[in-house]
Amino acid sequence: MSITAERKQEVIRDYATGTNDTGSPEVQVAILSERIRNLTEHLKVHKKDFHSRRGLLMMVGQRRRLLDYLKDKEASRYTALLERLGLRR
Repeated sequence: MSITAERKQEVIRDYATGTNDTGSPEVQVAILSERIRNLTEHLKVHKKDFHSRRGLLMMVGQRRRLLDYLKDKEASRYTALLERLGLRR
C-alpha cells in the first residue's frame, strides 16, 4: 500500500524545485498522489477495508488543501503540477 523508499526518492527527484527540496507543495502533492494511487488499487481488491478507506479520504483532503495553497500562492505552478500529475480540476 505505501510506496518504497526508492520510489519516494524518485518522485522527490522528479518534482523537486531545487537541489535539496523535499517539502515544497509540488513534492508533497506528488508523494500523496502516488500513495493515493496505490491505496486505490488496494481498495479495488479489498472492498470492505474501511479503515484504509478512511486513510485514503484523509490523504485526498490533505492533497486538496496543498493544491489550494499552491493555487493561492502561484497559479502557474498549480496548473503546471496538475498537468504533470494528470489530475482533474
